[in-house]
Amino acid sequence: MIKNKIFIVSVLSVLFLFQAKGQNNDENKIARSYNLKAAVGNIIVDGNLNEESWSNVESTSDFKMSFPVDDRLAEQANQTHVKLTYDNQFLYIGAICFGPDNYIIQTLKRDNTLQAGDAFGIVIDPVNERTNGFVFGVNPMGVQTEMLVSGQTGRREILEPGRTPRGVNIAWDNKWYSEVKRYDDRWEIEIAIPFKTLRFDDGKTTWGINFFRIDAQSNSIHTWEPVPLEFPEIDLGYAGQLNWDNPPQKVKSNISLIPYVLSGISRDIENNTPNKTEFQTGIDGKVALTSSLNFDLTINPNFSQVEIDEQVTNLSLFNVRLPEKRLFFLENSDVFEDFGIPPMKPFFSRRIGLDEDGSPIPILFGARVSGNINKDLRIGLMNMQTRKTNDFFAQNYTAFAFHQQVFSRSVIKGYLHNRQATNISYDDYNRNAGLEFLYRSEDGRFQNFAGYSKSFNPGENDENYFYNFGIGYDSKNISVYSNLAGVGVNYIADMGYFRGQEYYDAERDTVIRIGMHHWYSRWGYTIYANSHEKIISHEIGGRYSYDFGTDKTLLNSDLEVNYNLRFSNTSVVTAAITTTKINLLYPYSFTGDTPLPAGIYNYNSGEIGYESDQRDLFGFGSRVLYGGFYNGNRLQTQLNLKYRVQPWGNFAVMLEYNNLQLPEIYGSRTLFNITPRIDFNFSRNLFWTTFMQYETQSDNFNINSRIQWRFKPMSDIYLVYTDNYSIENRIPKYRALMLKVNYWLNL
Repeated sequence: MIKNKIFIVSVLSVLFLFQAKGQNNDENKIARSYNLKAAVGNIIVDGNLNEESWSNVESTSDFKMSFPVDDRLAEQANQTHVKLTYDNQFLYIGAICFGPDNYIIQTLKRDNTLQAGDAFGIVIDPVNERTNGFVFGVNPMGVQTEMLVSGQTGRREILEPGRTPRGVNIAWDNKWYSEVKRYDDRWEIEIAIPFKTLRFDDGKTTWGINFFRIDAQSNSIHTWEPVPLEFPEIDLGYAGQLNWDNPPQKVKSNISLIPYVLSGISRDIENNTPNKTEFQTGIDGKVALTSSLNFDLTINPNFSQVEIDEQVTNLSLFNVRLPEKRLFFLENSDVFEDFGIPPMKPFFSRRIGLDEDGSPIPILFGARVSGNINKDLRIGLMNMQTRKTNDFFAQNYTAFAFHQQVFSRSVIKGYLHNRQATNISYDDYNRNAGLEFLYRSEDGRFQNFAGYSKSFNPGENDENYFYNFGIGYDSKNISVYSNLAGVGVNYIADMGYFRGQEYYDAERDTVIRIGMHHWYSRWGYTIYANSHEKIISHEIGGRYSYDFGTDKTLLNSDLEVNYNLRFSNTSVVTAAITTTKINLLYPYSFTGDTPLPAGIYNYNSGEIGYESDQRDLFGFGSRVLYGGFYNGNRLQTQLNLKYRVQPWGNFAVMLEYNNLQLPEIYGSRTLFNITPRIDFNFSRNLFWTTFMQYETQSDNFNINSRIQWRFKPMSDIYLVYTDNYSIENRIPKYRALMLKVNYWLNL
């Protein structure tokens, strides 16, 4: 069976390769270009484009529609005009966004995704190799968002509110400056990006660049360099050219220090411990080794200001992969994490400095080197040392990765990972090494990848492999993808995440590791409406996953057929029908009663969902799922409510209800997950967020309230209050109050 599937995937790869080469009509088109000239005087970033330098440089316009159509210019009444210039410290961008002043502003809070409101953005690829770049965005209230973007953004997606697009790191923070002026028929932006913030090759006269405009009232996206409808506006493969009259020189001094001071008090009430006072200091450092290679250092880091994990009701057999939120691990994370497939990731940074429950394990220090060695070679090297605690030995973690670009957008990449326990025997280690190759056509529509990895552990020399390969193709109407991956029983990735490799046996209260193979395919066909007055598109698709053991035993299979209806007012209707077959290898209980016996279970389910107009002050989303669940039934309902007081307030609540009905001996269970969230944005620099979670599966109600004041660029004061209660016993479990101050120093 495995050989047959490998043969099928290989044949399809060849067919798609020839098809992609035949259909690659956009490769020979000439990209737009902007000829950059130096400023002739000082520029004050105040939103007024009245300096002499702005009148001496060219203006570019004629933005083209990218969504919901891509075959015409944006309307003249909503066009965007852009100018650029520079001096020895900054790259300056001036933009005029025409249109009425009925803006949609979701929040005054920095670093929110741009798609839900009006915005102007710049995509910069200084290396001009379409593998990684920077995005800077501003909304009409002057709120900034900056992001790192990789060359793996993929197909344009329907994003749930608050979800980050693929291939984007919105947690990246750095210094840059902008101001906005608003008028009845337009808004004007002035931006200054320090060369210290960008990583670029000395002497390079051509950068990749694009500009985009999100017009929320018309639910449209416009780009300067045309971007096809099927790809997001930040796709690096569709950048124009920024031609320098004289290339920027290496910044002579680019050293930043970010010290912090923390004071707090906490009490573990559940374990009856007395109040604990805490005083802690630490420092982060950033050094530009070259104009495109950075060194980052952290000593005694503390992440207590980071928003707590969102609790998830988990009705699967495996642990949920929660997102990383710690800034040090998020910066340039793609160079380490861009390996494997979503359920099988050789590197997952939450394995460092966090236990399985998400509680922190103290980190003594960490260091990272990342960036471009040359225009084609990008590297990352990271080392982290944790402290010994009562529950955990001290550990040292090292990760190395490289990405070597070949052809136009293809990459050969590899990694080495090492976890080594300190303070004890040197035989406590785990090491992984792997190589991957990703072929991507120049227009981004076709991809083909393959990878192989081995792990090295004391006494384990066989069945320690991990392989993955697959193909994908995206056009305006068609999207198909398929991959096959496998992991041996002795492949261990202490710095990674592999879903489905470990099973819990409820009768023996033990965890069993297995070897397995995972086959996943998805397909979709999109029909775009001729008129976009009400409907943008109908999307019909499906997915199929099939997991089986190394002995070819079925583990799990899912077949889903789905339909999405996207409206012009941003609302979406979704529907899906799924048939599931599960081989429960070991007894397992979902209700706390008698565990379900091992065996094969077949069941079907259906779901329907609706997401309202995201632009409205009041919005909601709902989803209902009903069907079989092993040898019983499951009803799940979700309701998301939000209300926006533009632009200073956001009030939201997520309610999830699950009802499991199994045969009497196996019990029934009702689960609630209620998550209110309140955001007060008093200005662009002062925010108060309160996040509450009532989750009965984990018997926990928690409150996390955080005030943040950005008193200077990249310098913050945080006041954080955390409270946890047991729902069943109605008693407090843990309580803490923390004050943290960090200050950004440029040397």
